[in-house]
Amino acid sequence: MRVLLLGANGFLGRFVADRLLADPAVHLTTLGRGDDADVRFDLAGGSPGALTRFLTAVHPGVVINCAGATRGGARELTRHNTVAVATVCEALRRSGCGARLVQVGCSSEYGPSQQGSSTAEDAIPRPGGPYGVSKLAATELVLGSGLDAVVLRVFSPVGPGTPAGSPLGRLAEAMRRAMQSGDGELKLSGLGVQRDFVDVRDVARAVHAASLSAAQGVVNIGTGRAVRLRDAAAVLARVAGYAGALHELDTPPGRPGPGALGGPGPLGHGGHSGPVGHSSHSGHGGHSGPVGHPGHGGHGTLAGHSIGAPRSESVLEQLAATPVPYPDGCGNWQQADIRTARDRLGWRPRINLEESLADIWMEAACRI
Repeated sequence: MRVLLLGANGFLGRFVADRLLADPAVHLTTLGRGDDADVRFDLAGGSPGALTRFLTAVHPGVVINCAGATRGGARELTRHNTVAVATVCEALRRSGCGARLVQVGCSSEYGPSQQGSSTAEDAIPRPGGPYGVSKLAATELVLGSGLDAVVLRVFSPVGPGTPAGSPLGRLAEAMRRAMQSGDGELKLSGLGVQRDFVDVRDVARAVHAASLSAAQGVVNIGTGRAVRLRDAAAVLARVAGYAGALHELDTPPGRPGPGALGGPGPLGHGGHSGPVGHSSHSGHGGHSGPVGHPGHGGHGTLAGHSIGAPRSESVLEQLAATPVPYPDGCGNWQQADIRTARDRLGWRPRINLEESLADIWMEAACRI
């Protein structure tokens, strides 16, 4: 099977490429703006005619689009996320190659969800920002193209290669700096947000499965479980061996303090409870010990006092000025209903969040 992969150098695209290359039945060609792509082409600025000629010559059986932008103004996001997809759809129609299109969408297309709910594919999209709007417009183009196409709405991808500018990437970097400077307290904000974190390697498996399936329309890719960012922070502290306190700056008045979150506890709403690293979908064991720093064995806590090394006010002030926001326009809660992925793709998530966080920390620890 000849597969054309767009966006092979991105966070998701790199793992999709690895997954496809491991399949001996796949002949992979990559297309992108970078020098390491097999074919250089700018989807946001190239013409459908040029792409049509390439598709006619290569005649792929599947086209997978992982390309796009997550940051920038509305104009830039529209150009990279919407106009680029319009170019792909038009080129596929003109070429007549009959290729199946797998479009990687995102949960920001849905926008905010009701606390405790699971978002299914038939939910009415109400994106809360220009990124979600640009991705939703791309989905509508794909669904209205008349092509053999499926859109995978990926929830919050994490794991190795997580961008440093993402909330969990920034959290790992803040923890690395605190450990490097010997700070016993880490001040953070924005930890009340709850998201459905799915490992990027599981996303790659889903893309591979979608390319082989006959599924059409929209399919959610997540774990089916929302996790508070503060719980993820506590697990990250544990796998990192950070023995200090994680101090939440913006706990709502009147709410009971979260206390120690290094061990088991509720993981939000919707009937899911237990340790962060032990999802019912998990097929891999979590990391139970310190990662990267065997000399630190304590659990991080969310508290108003310091544990361990003395505080360094200069670093604390710097961290306090660096919140961990979630700029996806999805409010405080998002959780996927993943029954369609199970039924139509035969896919389930395998990698638990603790393993994903350990991999994020390993990359951050290498910078110490």
